[in-house]
Amino acid sequence: MTTSTVPSPVLTRRDRCDRCRAAAHVRAMLRTGGELLFCAHHAREYAPRLLQIGAALSS
Repeated sequence: MTTSTVPSPVLTRRDRCDRCRAAAHVRAMLRTGGELLFCAHHAREYAPRLLQIGAALSS
């Protein structure tokens, strides 16, 4: 998975995947200013489309 460097707070145990509520491992910063958190499984699933729309991914 290709990621871009994004200055963002470090993910903690309290951060949860927006799809399944598992522990979050990846933060997707959207160009519109929003953010999504994903577990490793969902990050791999959605990374190609997120990168295509210009989101920056960080772990």
